[in-house]
Amino acid sequence: MLTEIRIESLGAISVATAEFDRGLTVLTGETGTGKTMVVTGLHLLGGARADATRVRSGADRAVVEGRFTTNDLDDGACAELDELLDASGAERDEDGSVIALRSVSRDGPSRAYLGGRSVPAKSLSGFTTELLTLHGQNDQLRLMRPEEQRGALDRFAAAGPALERYRKLRAAWLSARRDLVDRRNRARELAQEADRLKFALNEIDSVDPQPAEDDALVADILRLSELDTLREAAFGARAALSGALDDADGSGSSAADALGRARSALESTDDATLHGLAGQIGEALTVIVDVAGELGGFLDELPEDANALESKLARQAQLRMLTRKYAADIDGVLRWADESLQRLAQLDVSEEALTALERQVDELAQELSDAAVDLGNVRRKAAKRLAKEVTAELSGLAMADAEFTIGVTTDLVTDRDDPAALALPSGELVRTGGDGVDEIEFGFAAHRGMTMLPLAKSASGGELSRVMLALEVVLATSRKQAAGTTMVFDEVDAGVGGWAAGQIGRRLARLARTHQVIVVTHLPQVAAYADVHLVVHSAKGASGVLRVTGDDRVAELARMLAGLGESDSGRAHARELLDAAQNDET
Repeated sequence: MLTEIRIESLGAISVATAEFDRGLTVLTGETGTGKTMVVTGLHLLGGARADATRVRSGADRAVVEGRFTTNDLDDGACAELDELLDASGAERDEDGSVIALRSVSRDGPSRAYLGGRSVPAKSLSGFTTELLTLHGQNDQLRLMRPEEQRGALDRFAAAGPALERYRKLRAAWLSARRDLVDRRNRARELAQEADRLKFALNEIDSVDPQPAEDDALVADILRLSELDTLREAAFGARAALSGALDDADGSGSSAADALGRARSALESTDDATLHGLAGQIGEALTVIVDVAGELGGFLDELPEDANALESKLARQAQLRMLTRKYAADIDGVLRWADESLQRLAQLDVSEEALTALERQVDELAQELSDAAVDLGNVRRKAAKRLAKEVTAELSGLAMADAEFTIGVTTDLVTDRDDPAALALPSGELVRTGGDGVDEIEFGFAAHRGMTMLPLAKSASGGELSRVMLALEVVLATSRKQAAGTTMVFDEVDAGVGGWAAGQIGRRLARLARTHQVIVVTHLPQVAAYADVHLVVHSAKGASGVLRVTGDDRVAELARMLAGLGESDSGRAHARELLDAAQNDET
C-alpha cells in the first residue's frame, strides 16, 4: 500500500506531499494544475523511463519519493519482496515501511533508490510491480494488444501453473528437436569431429598422465641431475648429527653424542636449574634424532645411479607432447579430456543414437501437445465466465446493451517444416508460441444486434475506459488481483458523464473495499464516493496538494459542477451529491 508520496520540481508541481489511506482516494483540481503529475511520479517509481523534459523549469532535477507498506500482501508476495530488498541491500524504516525514490536530472541520467540504497531502475520496478497497478490513458490503449488481453485472461483463469508446464516442455522439445536436426544435417562433419576427439583421447590415455605429474617430474629431474652433490650433503649432515653410517662402535664424535654427554652431566647434579636445562637439551636431542632419521630416509630414496634420470627425461618428453597439443599443463590436459568425453557423447550420429533422439522428440511433442490442450481448456473455460461477468459490470456502467466476448482460438499453420509447428491430438497443426498455441481476442459490441468486432476496432475512448474498469473490478472481486495492491486510475472516466459517471464512482468504491484505489478524476459524481479527497491547487505559479474535508470538500465538488463553487445552489447540489454517494451501500 502507498502511504505517502512527495514530489519536487516535476511538471507544474514545485513541492507537494500527499498522504494516502486505505479505501478510495481521489485527486481533483483545475486543468493544468498538475493532477496527472502524481500519476507520472508513480510511473517513475514503477521504473518507467525518465523524461528530462518533465523537470520543472528553473530546477536542476525532479525527485519523486514514495513510502510503501507491505503488511496487506500475502505471505508469498511478502517473501519475494523481502528477497528483493535483501539482494539490493535495502532496509526498512523503523515502522516497517520501505521508501522508494527516483531522481530525474535535467542534464544527466536518472537515479533510483530503494530503502536508502542506490539500485537500478529495474530493481525499483521489481519492487513496485507487486504494489502498484497503474491505469492511465496509455494503459487503456495497451488493453487492445493481444498480449495484454491474454495476460488478463490468464490472471482470471489462474493459468500460471499450466502455462509454466507448457513453457518448460516447449523449451525441452525445441532443444531436443534442434539437436536432432543438427545431427542429421551435420552427420559427416560431426563424425569427423568425433574421430578427431577419439584419436586425441586415445593418445592421452596411452600416456596416462597423472594430476600435477609434470611439476613433480621437474623436481625429480633437478634432484637427479645433482645426485652426487645431494648424497654427499645428506651423508655429511647425518654423520655430523648422529655419527657416520659405518661408525659401529659409536666412538665417533657427533652432535647427538655431545648433547647426550651434556645432558648426563647436568642430570648428575641435584640443582633444579641444571635439571631444567638438561630437559631443554633433551628436546634438542629429540629434534636432532628426528632430522637424522629423515636424512637417512632421503638417502635411502636416492637412486643408486643416474640411469633413472634418462627415464624421467623420457617421461617428461611424453608429457610435453601432450601439453603442446591440448593445454598449458597436465592438469589442463586432464580437464580437456573430461570435456572432450562429454562432447563425444553428444556427437554420436549412429543410427541407434538418432533413433533414441527421435523417440525423445516424439515423446516431448506428445507431452507438449497435451500441455497445450490443457492450457487452452483452462483459458476457454475461464473466458466464458470472464466475458459474462464483464458484460454484467458494463450493464451497471450505463452500458446495458453492451456485450463483451473473449475468443480463444488456436494459431494454425500449414507448413510442417515450420520450426514451431506442433500436431495436436485432434490432428491440427499449430504454432507453439511462448505463451501457448492460443490466440486471445476481446470482442465488443456497444449495442445488441451490432456486429461483434475486436475491441481495438469497436470501442470509443469512453467505452474503452469502462471496459477496462469493468475488467479490473471483476479481476479484483474474484481475487485474481493481489490483495494489498494499490490501483491507480488516471481519468478512467474520460468521455463519460451523467448517470454513467455515478456508476463508475460506485464501482471504484466497491473496488476500494479490497484494494487501495487512487483516482485522478474531473467528475464530481466519481469524487463524491471518495474516502479521501485531495485537491491539486495552483498558487503563484506552483502547484501543491491539499486534503479537503467538510465545507472545503463541498466547495470543491461545487466547483467541479460546472464551476458553481461560490453559489448557494452549487453548494446545495454538491452536498446532495456527496450525501447520496456516502450513503450508497451497494
